[in-house]
Amino acid sequence: MSRANSSTTASTPTRPLLDPRGPRFGAMITAVLLLVVLFLSLTGASTAALILLALITALFAWGTLAGAGRHPYGALFRKFVRPRLAAPSELEDAAPPTFAQGVGLAVTLVGMVLGLAGVPGAVGVAAAAAFVAAFLNAVFDYCLGCQIYLLLVRFGLLNRGAQVRDA
Repeated sequence: MSRANSSTTASTPTRPLLDPRGPRFGAMITAVLLLVVLFLSLTGASTAALILLALITALFAWGTLAGAGRHPYGALFRKFVRPRLAAPSELEDAAPPTFAQGVGLAVTLVGMVLGLAGVPGAVGVAAAAAFVAAFLNAVFDYCLGCQIYLLLVRFGLLNRGAQVRDA
């Protein structure tokens, strides 16, 4: 798995597990929305781009604070997509995708704040950076935020090492 084997079959009550296809589905929606932000910022519709980036930032905040499993895109996945799929072969720890939501929040929040401050191109640059990460997750199942999480665990900067194997 591209998440550097962040999957686990053992669960503890404080460590929820996710169907790994859920965050990938959410990344697909996020990538499309970020592409719209980028298009709007390139065509001069800076107010619309900023408003849409603010919405995406709020969604990243939701995923960061409530957890990737409680994100609105996760609810859409569980209701409309997962019933049409076979059961996942394995579940993954929700901590790396939740951390990835925090990375997306940081990137889009910086773009939004700089955009509100009038920094030219900030919204488009933030949208482009977040789009790359969302696209990689949606298309190639490669979660940059999850990889950052695993590196931080490996270097002892996060205390989650017991749940992460073969990082």
